[in-house]
Amino acid sequence: MSTKSQKQTTTSAKQAITALSALLAQRPDQSPQLLDITDVLRQVYQKLDTAKNPEALINRLVNYIRIKASNGKITFPTPQESLIDELAWIGAKAGFNGQYMADFSDKRQFYSFLEKMPVRD
Repeated sequence: MSTKSQKQTTTSAKQAITALSALLAQRPDQSPQLLDITDVLRQVYQKLDTAKNPEALINRLVNYIRIKASNGKITFPTPQESLIDELAWIGAKAGFNGQYMADFSDKRQFYSFLEKMPVRD
């Protein structure tokens, strides 16, 4: 992928993450699963500029959101679902890229060993 194309991908992903974070912060039901999702959204936003493969990172983010939402019985209204779909479209460019046998529900995949990970459960 060219640098220009990767920069456009990163910019659109950051815009979608910012909008989704703002909408999720306004929800009255701040369950531990929802707080985990917002933590990971912030973490991915910070890592996007330095990620070697931003599409794969976005793909893992979308899978994480879907798993956490399913486990926490969280439903997303249309504006939030549209932003998640936009991120999924970006992440789909990554292909399978290491998804086989991956644990999508593990929040640690977005944090390095030296970074403090918020614990919500």
